[in-house]
Amino acid sequence: MAKMILLGTRKGTVIFDQTDAGWHPRPILHAGIPVCYAARDPRDGTLWASLDHGHWGCKLSRSRDRGMSWEDVTSIKFPEGARHIVSYMPTPDFDPEAPTAQAEYADAIVLKIWQIAFGPADQPGRLYAGTIPGGLFISNDGGDNWELNRPLWNHESRGGDLFVGDATSENVWNGTPASIDYGVFEPGIHSIMIDPRDQHHLYVAVSTAGVLETRDGGESWQSRNKGMRMEYMPDPEAEWGHDPHFVTQSSGQPDHLWQQNHCGVFYSDNGAQSWQKVSQPDVGVHFGFPIAADAKDGKTAWVIPAQADAERMAIDGGLCVARTCDGGQSWQILRKGLPQQNTYDIVLRHGLDVSDDCLCFGSTTGNLYLSEDRGESWQCLANNLPPIYSVRFG
Repeated sequence: MAKMILLGTRKGTVIFDQTDAGWHPRPILHAGIPVCYAARDPRDGTLWASLDHGHWGCKLSRSRDRGMSWEDVTSIKFPEGARHIVSYMPTPDFDPEAPTAQAEYADAIVLKIWQIAFGPADQPGRLYAGTIPGGLFISNDGGDNWELNRPLWNHESRGGDLFVGDATSENVWNGTPASIDYGVFEPGIHSIMIDPRDQHHLYVAVSTAGVLETRDGGESWQSRNKGMRMEYMPDPEAEWGHDPHFVTQSSGQPDHLWQQNHCGVFYSDNGAQSWQKVSQPDVGVHFGFPIAADAKDGKTAWVIPAQADAERMAIDGGLCVARTCDGGQSWQILRKGLPQQNTYDIVLRHGLDVSDDCLCFGSTTGNLYLSEDRGESWQCLANNLPPIYSVRFG
């Protein structure tokens, strides 16, 4: 069972420790600094926080002593010459027959370090970081140095290798509203999954583009969006343009992947070779942001439904968690212990986590809830916290 809960919040890092008397918070860390993601490396216990300085830009902070002291890590930077096609909304004079001729370029600058993922036990120094704009960075020395994965950055779905010249293909990576705070509308990588059976096998998820897979350690990447739908596009089944809000996999059955998508809940039992939509709007399971998968049973997952699209709050004024144990064929709505009146919480894409039988989620209204019985019942651990961006057991 987890002994720690780490929160990334609008005003710092919050750590809850488990004691014989229950869960208790420490004084806030990185006080006043937005922390968009915080997590513990299960290999060596190092704590990581992604700091989102408004004036100084983003950087990583780590602690090797359970959060007692922290050190800044060398900032992740794009290499010289890294460019990307600026995402922009289509205009009436846009010519789909000549998209590369109308491409607009910008030098790449890391705006947000959106997720941190940890390599396998036999690669003790391997770390991954997903950024806005959509870069995948890799470290092999515990975060001291980082390198951009160029095959993904130079993928044909993004216009090709812009290090050597202008676009040779159409850019189909669109922006995410999560980047609007930075005055832009750019894509971002928010989900990184490493197959525990094969260190060369990874998935990433991009808002807004879809899911990509590599089986050769990042030397080549393929789209894995078959079966996904985007109802807001003229061709709902197009290969690119999908908006997965968060994608995860069962660590014990890694061919089972789940995603909470802008257009519903999707499930794959064949390693993302294809997806099936398993939403059930009649019970409220459709739109939302976070999703968590059981570590042992790949058919079991939890989501937190929300109203779409402009409202983005709890459904009908009451919080609930939905659970499936049969791959999305049916969903159970769990409400015990959660407020059911005058509730306007929303839970962001990294705001839900599971560890054994424990689940925890935090909302943008600063409420934190814990279940120790797989979601059957819930207790409130805290109110009045800063808006919560991420929740991870440690």
